Amino acid sequence: MRVPIPEPGPSSSLARHPDFLRLWSAETVSQLGSQVSALALPFVAIDILRATTFEVALLNVVDFLPFLLVGLPAGVWVDRLRLRPILIAGDLGRAAALASIPLAFALGVLTVLQLYVVGFVVGVLTVFFDVAYQSYLPSLVGRDQLVEGNSKLEVSRSGAQVVGPGVAGILIDRIGAPFAVVVDAVSFVASAAFVLTIRRREPPPERGTDPTGNRTGMRAEIGEGLRYVLRHRYLRAIAACTGTANLFGTIGGSILLVYVVRELGMEAASVGIAFSIGSLGALLGALSANAIARRLGVGPTIVVFSAISGPALMPLALVPAGTSIAALVALLAVAGFVLGLATVVYNVNQVSLRQAITPERMQGRMNATMRWIVWGTIPIGGLLGGLLGTAIGLRTTILLAAIGESLVFLPVLLSEVRSIREMPAAAEA
Repeated sequence: MRVPIPEPGPSSSLARHPDFLRLWSAETVSQLGSQVSALALPFVAIDILRATTFEVALLNVVDFLPFLLVGLPAGVWVDRLRLRPILIAGDLGRAAALASIPLAFALGVLTVLQLYVVGFVVGVLTVFFDVAYQSYLPSLVGRDQLVEGNSKLEVSRSGAQVVGPGVAGILIDRIGAPFAVVVDAVSFVASAAFVLTIRRREPPPERGTDPTGNRTGMRAEIGEGLRYVLRHRYLRAIAACTGTANLFGTIGGSILLVYVVRELGMEAASVGIAFSIGSLGALLGALSANAIARRLGVGPTIVVFSAISGPALMPLALVPAGTSIAALVALLAVAGFVLGLATVVYNVNQVSLRQAITPERMQGRMNATMRWIVWGTIPIGGLLGGLLGTAIGLRTTILLAAIGESLVFLPVLLSEVRSIREMPAAAEA
């Protein structure tokens, strides 16, 4: 069991918390770089390698397939190991993998297969990084500061979504998509450097034991994590809501760039501008998530903001052919604004709720199990998006995805989550 640090008083601000500021800085620089590669990698496939719709959709599959394959064992290892070395190794490993793309392009040997291999390797490292990252925050700050901490981290993510796509669009146009990926590789190195400067020492984690005093094995600890999530009245409903939202969101999202580029005629710069403007919604959500939860209550906030994200893509799916680029930029920006606002407010509150109610020794396995469930639907959604986009058309597939995502709020609405007013304590789990 990890020894928790003393919790600061409610008036203490994380703006004066040195170790949190280092973690926050690492997240900020990493998120900015990741936004560049999020746009650059699909453009490598679409414009340079001339990949098919299905091949582009497979990028989402290989990126998130590791959450299905190694997500649960990752949670066990995170609970067994110190967290900071996992974060540093994850950053440096992802930097090396991404750096291979511009190198291969310069040598004239870049292929779609390499994009898949890099995506899978980055995905495996991201599994360990993300599980450790979400487990690390509760060990740095007090439980009463979790919403503030997650909100600040989401400000970085959302701010990067505002700036990143526009920067990515310019870089892709000026230096080419493969070399734009270098920005993300450098950002991971910088993130590792910030994490390295965190001063708080982690005590060695203690292994779990069975009733006879013997150490529990991998299978037993995975089972404990699964039982904890699936039997918990709050976590079970949140997993169902988030998992189905990711499924339908990825069905539409995996082919969105192909749709707007090839069917609507948008270019990298205009797509980047639209994404940047739309991401202001995510930034607003990060800045207001704490205040909204105080006014509405934690549970109602989770229910309401899971219900309004689904219809965001419907207007884009229904836009008539021949619409001007300016109108398409505005439409894509509005869709991104609504979706970003809803997603961030929902995520800040549901992640904070999960962290608050989970005992320290279960943080890694809880986060890994939740990621296994809710991110495990993403490769399935990417595969379905590619198949449906090819079979019934891009526009129809995006519309079906939007309709499906409009119903994802039902699991939390019909559960006890809707009645939570304030953040519960771990003892109430």
